[in-house]
Amino acid sequence: MSITMDQVIVWVIIGILAGSLAGMLVKRSKKGFGHFSNLLIGLIGALIGGFLFDLFHINLGLGKVTISVEDLVAALAGSILFLVVLRFIRK
Repeated sequence: MSITMDQVIVWVIIGILAGSLAGMLVKRSKKGFGHFSNLLIGLIGALIGGFLFDLFHINLGLGKVTISVEDLVAALAGSILFLVVLRFIRK
């Protein structure tokens, strides 16, 4: 499998969106955790969410667009799960 520059750009966009949404939900502030941290959380969340959606055969049927809503939902779910695990580990 070869990774194209288009895929990397999509991952960054999805990561920013999912990380920002997760940061706003968890921190209850507009900035979330900051731009770089939001991106990192979103990218990790996209990996976790994509893996879980594939593992459990979750297909929301939202269509295959370059940046699909399904990818964003999976990344957001993974981001929130990552933040919950991170918070649990820190306590």
